[in-house]
Amino acid sequence: MSQLVFVPLGGIGEIGMNLALYGYGPENNREWIAVDCGVAFAGPEQPGVDLIFPDIRFLESQRHNLKAIIITHAHEDHFGGLLDLWPRLKAPVYATPFTAALLEAKREGEAGAAKVPVNVFSAGDRFKVGPFEIEAVNVTHSIPEPVALAIRTPLGTVVHTGDWKIDLTPALGKPTDEARLRAIGDEGVLALICDSTNAMREGVSPSEQDVNRSLAQIIKAAEGRVALTTFSSNIGRIRSIAEASAEAGRQVLLMGRSMKRMADVASELGYMDKLPPFLSEQDFGYIPREKAVIVLTGSQGEARAALARLGRDEHPSVALSKGDMVIFSSRAIPGNEKAINEIKNNLVELGVQVVEDHDKLVHVSGHPRRTELRQMYEWVRPSIAVPAHGEAQHLEAHAQLARDLGVRNVVSLRNGQMVRLAPGFAEVIDEVPVGRIYKDGFLVGTQDEMGIGERRKLSYAGHVSVVVQLNARLELRGDPELSMIGLPKEDFEGEDMEEALVDAAAGAVESIPKARRKDFALVREAVRRAIRGEANDAWGKKPLVTVFVIGG
Repeated sequence: MSQLVFVPLGGIGEIGMNLALYGYGPENNREWIAVDCGVAFAGPEQPGVDLIFPDIRFLESQRHNLKAIIITHAHEDHFGGLLDLWPRLKAPVYATPFTAALLEAKREGEAGAAKVPVNVFSAGDRFKVGPFEIEAVNVTHSIPEPVALAIRTPLGTVVHTGDWKIDLTPALGKPTDEARLRAIGDEGVLALICDSTNAMREGVSPSEQDVNRSLAQIIKAAEGRVALTTFSSNIGRIRSIAEASAEAGRQVLLMGRSMKRMADVASELGYMDKLPPFLSEQDFGYIPREKAVIVLTGSQGEARAALARLGRDEHPSVALSKGDMVIFSSRAIPGNEKAINEIKNNLVELGVQVVEDHDKLVHVSGHPRRTELRQMYEWVRPSIAVPAHGEAQHLEAHAQLARDLGVRNVVSLRNGQMVRLAPGFAEVIDEVPVGRIYKDGFLVGTQDEMGIGERRKLSYAGHVSVVVQLNARLELRGDPELSMIGLPKEDFEGEDMEEALVDAAAGAVESIPKARRKDFALVREAVRRAIRGEANDAWGKKPLVTVFVIGG
């Protein structure tokens, strides 16, 4: 018997890393599509990691039946994993023109990145992949060409919203297509898989045009330079800033590789038409303070981004000074608050005025609040609701809202859980392997494969390497040679830490009967334990220890 199932591999129970699967067919031979292929960004608990991807072990096991990967929009948490994960899947990719162009621009900027062939579609298009018929429906978000997907199957239609909001006056593109969503609802919708990001916030998100007007007023009134940091993908916001700057007689300078890449792609597709040309960092010295607007990366506290470098006064060609203004035209992603606050404090120390969204209207979310969610449910009228795209508290708030709206079947699930949407009552019927894999430099692998756990231990307690030399009689040839990285120089009594560890290593060797010193593995383990024990007694922490034993 054929079934229609939904399986999230990422994005449910967390913000970011969106990857959802739909399967149709009998249990032992389902055909699949994937919706989105996103990333999450590493925090301090993953030192050195560049990106985090959902674990695709299950999808790889089904790649022979994977009919398509369909991307709803070009935010990193929805398409950022394609370049690295597609070579392991090699399924046809479907995306809008902006997403396709941005993917190619990213590929050109990453050495050795695979060329991903893309089938381009636009809002309003329909196409078939296996047993699925896909209709792309225009929605509003904070990036060009976002779409919801109406996924038609022999067992019913699923509406997968992607990221969306209701904005009657978006900065770019058309408003969310209410008429088409109502028409799909009239046809009958089995299930709604819907964005939960703002499900805890009542009301309606302000319009992007409201932000535009507010930014224009702030820029006009400013006396010194104005720097604005936002997500580089928020092309509508960047265009609004450019329009407000032109109205105020100011010139716009772009900083940051991703910002320039986004603007280039947007310009090629006509989204920056009728605007004065953007300037580069090399033009900074020629722009009078009162005429300068700088749009730059770093809104989430990224240490290497342009804003952080300006806050540390480390940029070689651009600087901010007392009386300038920095506007955070964005909202902090949970977990980034500490890094963002550090930048703000650095800016304040420079005498720069910092403006945030709680000070003035400088940012609006691209996700629906509760009133907008109610409208979506009114339009689509699903039999089943599956809250998606959010942490636990967002998902539960959304689930309760759906119940209050009379949806008879609300399914709360997490990554890896397989829910049967049809036939019958929707419920979790299975679980598939899920987790995280990490991009670390040029490599992609699990935490163990990338050595991230050991790296984290290194960051907490450092490392000690020891060389023990034994002569022919299995006696110490001299004091063990020891090197410490990341340990204190002295213990709590002011004694030299290195000397104490050397003594501990020597004592461990001498405590082993000579006949047993032939077993170098035994010697290594004894020295390792002794050094960790001595460090713990003297410092209260146990470093990683590597021991080399040389005999003869």
